[in-house]
Amino acid sequence: MQKKEKMDRKNLLTNILVTSGIFAAATLLSIAFFHYGMNSTSVAIIYVLAVMLVARYTNGYVPGILASIMGVFCVNYVFTYPFMRLNFSIDGYPVTFVAMAVISGLTSALTTQFKKQSRILSEGEKLLMEAEKETMRANLLRAVSHDLRTPLTSIIGMADTYLAETGRLTESEKSYMVRSISEDANWLLNMVENLLSVTRIRVGETRVNTNPEPLEEVVSEAVQRLRKRLPMAKVRVQVPEELLMVPMDAMLIEQVIINLLENGVYHSGTDTIDLCVRKENGQVAFHVQDYGKGISPDRLNTIFDGGGTDLNQSGDSHRGMGIGLTICKTIVHAHQGTICARNQEQGAEFIFTLPLGEDKNDGE
Repeated sequence: MQKKEKMDRKNLLTNILVTSGIFAAATLLSIAFFHYGMNSTSVAIIYVLAVMLVARYTNGYVPGILASIMGVFCVNYVFTYPFMRLNFSIDGYPVTFVAMAVISGLTSALTTQFKKQSRILSEGEKLLMEAEKETMRANLLRAVSHDLRTPLTSIIGMADTYLAETGRLTESEKSYMVRSISEDANWLLNMVENLLSVTRIRVGETRVNTNPEPLEEVVSEAVQRLRKRLPMAKVRVQVPEELLMVPMDAMLIEQVIINLLENGVYHSGTDTIDLCVRKENGQVAFHVQDYGKGISPDRLNTIFDGGGTDLNQSGDSHRGMGIGLTICKTIVHAHQGTICARNQEQGAEFIFTLPLGEDKNDGE
């Protein structure tokens, strides 16, 4: 209760100081105009503008209404004959000053209402952002719980079998088990890299710090990192010939490209993946297409929300991409871009876009 009273007292003091300052400035400006032009119409306009500024920079309707009344009396008392006297009885004065009061009052009310609506919209946007962050967090947790469990179970099972049956296993069986353990361990390492990538997004916000980066270098680095991890992958790359500087966090976008390419390799059942980058309508679009059986239609709308395997039925079902795709969505949205998935005649296609920003390097 005491805190509320202090806030009310602070708002009252702020309203008084702001109103007094604006009216003092309006009066000085009006004196200058009136001295050189002897035109009370300009003075009236200045006071209407002062009322609008009072309504804009104070809280509530009262300061604007009081400012409207003060403006009428100032114009009548100081700048209208007989000077330094209030007189509303001269022919034409009542209509003039009533009109000024109405205009000032309406201007004040509309400005205050617009300010309140803007504040409500801003609060609504903040609530939506919070809800989106909570949804992303829940999706990530669901994806983590699913995608970590499967490879860990496989590693533990293989290791226990190797230790318990090492004397009866053939060399080829041992080699298979060790290779499987290595693959699952690398998969876990990749998921950890994904989770670490998300920590680059600033805490409490859904945007990232971006800098203009050469598109071709970012794509090249991502493809090279993928080939080190998956030497058998055949990635066909196509990028624009012109030099494009795209506002982005390069490390995060590389992670998105790698996630989508890995998704295509593991879940399409084919080694050939197309990565095509195009400039479209003030943005850059990344198209990643595989040539497998595609995505189940009932999963297309929720595929980036985490918690699932078998994106393609021909894929490697023991590995899920819940974390990878969810993090792709988080990173792309943090760049104010879009991401979606769709089926083609053969295989599936993932598309994400990034805005080029003000400096589009269009050469137009």
